[in-house]
Amino acid sequence: MSKPDITPRRSFLAENPSVMWFLGLLGLFTLGVTVLAEGFGVALLSTSMVKILGMTLCLCLIAVAMDVVWGYCGILSLGHFAFFGLGGYAIGMWLMYARTQGIVVDSLANAPIPPTQGEINDAIATQIFGVVGSNELPLIWAFADSLAMQLLFVVLVPGLLALVFGWLAFRSRVTGVYLSILTQAMTLALSLYLFQNDTGLRGNNGLSGLQNIPGLLHLPQSTIALWFFWASAAALGLGYLFFAWLISGKFGSVVRAIRDNETRVRFLGYHVESYKLVIFTLTAVVSGLAGALYYPQAGIINPAEIAPIASIYLAVWVAIGGRGRLYGAVIGAAVVSLASSWFTGGGAPDIDLGFYTINWTDWWLVLLGLGFVAVTLFFPRGIGGLFDMLVRKP
Repeated sequence: MSKPDITPRRSFLAENPSVMWFLGLLGLFTLGVTVLAEGFGVALLSTSMVKILGMTLCLCLIAVAMDVVWGYCGILSLGHFAFFGLGGYAIGMWLMYARTQGIVVDSLANAPIPPTQGEINDAIATQIFGVVGSNELPLIWAFADSLAMQLLFVVLVPGLLALVFGWLAFRSRVTGVYLSILTQAMTLALSLYLFQNDTGLRGNNGLSGLQNIPGLLHLPQSTIALWFFWASAAALGLGYLFFAWLISGKFGSVVRAIRDNETRVRFLGYHVESYKLVIFTLTAVVSGLAGALYYPQAGIINPAEIAPIASIYLAVWVAIGGRGRLYGAVIGAAVVSLASSWFTGGGAPDIDLGFYTINWTDWWLVLLGLGFVAVTLFFPRGIGGLFDMLVRKP
């Protein structure tokens, strides 16, 4: 008779040292930026650069979510940036309403007759929606004055959309390229809908002035940018830790098995649709949270942010970084995002060939496409896979 195994089970972090390495490097990076930032340390990093780095961390978070749904579960979603944008719209509504309310109240403070609450509400609606020819507050703005409700919508709106869409798609057993086309169609439909002026979200104008945080207008942007950078770093660290834990146990083994052979997993008795729905919904919620942190740093959101091309870029980031590796998704998103800011922001000097001048603002997407092809051909496991080879090299 064999003796029972009484070997103590190691903790999750002990079994996954790469998670500790990532969190440690993220902490060092956050500390370094803080010390060098204009709002706190020696002012070697400008406020705009701190914002770019904060937004990059948010893009890394949605890339991690994309890697979980695609790299681990095998669902190539071309609609996750829609969830990202919905989270941005949810928090943007409160930011724009609260800021406009403050402006209206201040402007009416010296009126001979104190304004009624109805007059204040009408003035707020006119101020926000006058640009699209309306002076009424749409129904979807009913809770825009409540930060708690809008934060709840940051989670609920992307989560419910993903839950309903995923339930309909997965129960019908739509897979592969057909599922990708459906997610892209969902994103396109949402984007085209938001472009209309009567949607209640200002159409093509979008929501602007989101960098002006109500209640913190007395603080310089350098301080606010640093606070959002800290929040973005914390969100990335917690999101990375959560997804690493989620895919490390039995649940993660089943998810990877679904990616490799869905039919066999179903034959073994697992309810494949439930696993896929959980992954799809959780990653959508995290994408919404990432968007809620991203757009106050960007300062503006409009329907173009939700266009299908954005979700395609997201898939490219994950592929370049290395699909099926959480840190690979972070590497891909960070490298491409920062390179895009450098090439399109005037950091890269133009190249004069005599007969033609290469302007990187126009040629950046071509360079990105060539880089994607090169990585696919020569490094099919992405930059993360190359890193694995270097680490494991004897």
